[in-house]
Amino acid sequence: MADDPRMSNQGNKRHPLPYAEIVVVRHGETTWNASAKIQGHLDVELNEVGRQQATATADRLSKESHVSAVYTSDLKRASETAEIIAKSCNLPEVIRDPELRERHLGDLQGLVYHDIAKLNPKAYQAFCSHKSDQEIPGGGESLDQLHLRCTSALERIAKKHTGTNHSDPPFNTGLRYFLPLLLLGIAGERVVVVSHGGSIREFYKRAAPRGLPMGKVMNASVNVFHISENGDAWIIKTWGDISHLKGSGFLNNAFGGDGKSG
Repeated sequence: MADDPRMSNQGNKRHPLPYAEIVVVRHGETTWNASAKIQGHLDVELNEVGRQQATATADRLSKESHVSAVYTSDLKRASETAEIIAKSCNLPEVIRDPELRERHLGDLQGLVYHDIAKLNPKAYQAFCSHKSDQEIPGGGESLDQLHLRCTSALERIAKKHTGTNHSDPPFNTGLRYFLPLLLLGIAGERVVVVSHGGSIREFYKRAAPRGLPMGKVMNASVNVFHISENGDAWIIKTWGDISHLKGSGFLNNAFGGDGKSG
């Protein structure tokens, strides 16, 4: 996977030391994605297109570097995507974490996006607010709440899989062993995390908070982050990669990832 030019929040290309490689995948398509229906925390399954997207993603990841674990939101559309990936990567199980869920969108959940301004103007106004602490009526989260929840979850996962989990270095290897690690960072384990468009957008903001263009987070897209053990450094290595879907016939069906559908 090609490196992404986007920079970490520390403003340079130096790797965190040590770090874990977190491959973040957005779940495959659902019928609600395809019809622009707002999902949030509502538990919607993948449709057939989504299953094919997940299969294409799984095939890609199984041919790349070893995956040590697969984590996922506990919502069906993410869990099913994760299970397909885990099976392809010869992992016996997935680890479900509700902290990786989509943003709770309150009274907007279950409505078609294009109808919400008319059907629930108060919730729509809250959704469109530029205030990051604005909650959505009906139990919906603010962007601040979403950001704290999902980035904390990803940092917790990274901490479990950083280079400090490796065995001790060979005895008396000295600078010959340590210098490359100091220059490049100690690479920890590579894990997959399946989440949702809104949450993945918050991961991007955490790693590149300077307003760099984000674009849509497409269904089944691959996004790679290097995250330090203590969570204070995030680097984007790959963003929005859907090359594995091109030519598959399932790319054009992908919808959302722009904060509207979940």
